Amino acid sequence: MEIRIENLKKIYGEKVALDIPALDIRSGELVGLVGNNGAGKTTLLRLILDLIKADSGRVFSDGQDVTGATDDRPATFTSVENIAWKRYTGSFIDGRFLIDFYTPEEYFAFIGRLYGIAQETIDERLEQFRPLMHDEVLGTKKYLRDFSEGNRQKIGIIGAMMIRPKVLLLDEPFNYLDPSSQIVVARMIAELNRTLGTTTIISSHNLSFVSDISTRILLLEKGKVIKDLPNIEGSAIEELNDYFNAEA
Repeated sequence: MEIRIENLKKIYGEKVALDIPALDIRSGELVGLVGNNGAGKTTLLRLILDLIKADSGRVFSDGQDVTGATDDRPATFTSVENIAWKRYTGSFIDGRFLIDFYTPEEYFAFIGRLYGIAQETIDERLEQFRPLMHDEVLGTKKYLRDFSEGNRQKIGIIGAMMIRPKVLLLDEPFNYLDPSSQIVVARMIAELNRTLGTTTIISSHNLSFVSDISTRILLLEKGKVIKDLPNIEGSAIEELNDYFNAEA
């Protein structure tokens, strides 16, 4: 699934949070978004997911405008047709994606119903995430609001990945995780991309993991893409280190 961006701009007051004239993310790419705080990484992900409205421009997922806008139909128009992209998109941006009064089992079952996945299939798929959950998530009878930030992060990531999406967007997936869990999450993201050809975009401050698993890295600064780096066997890391060392 290709993601295409045309003249995308988001402004808050007098600040331009994002300004991308053109960007194509090809089907099956694993793209890492890097940049300092305020660079526009989260804003870009939210615009791709239609969580916030752009001031101008469009985002296309597999050729479909995610806002549903056309020349004769405003972006606020909602129909079954213009939300079709959501059926193959998995995402986790932050804890607000969770439902705090659900247990993990209820939350995963809810996602399964949204995507039309049978409960038996959900139970089978959750088994592959056991190395990430250990014995701290399922069977605890705890509500999501009572879990640590690390386990909430795991639950959100699992919810996004267990649907086996064609497009996956994760914002700072390594946040709150211990080193072992970070390694497991990085491997799972790479495996999903490799085996299913999932078009994947991750935002992260962790240059090591991003350079290890991404096939392409976009460096953002003040809302603009200032470097678009191919990343063959981690080839982009030196240029990224030079940039951030100069900024320090």
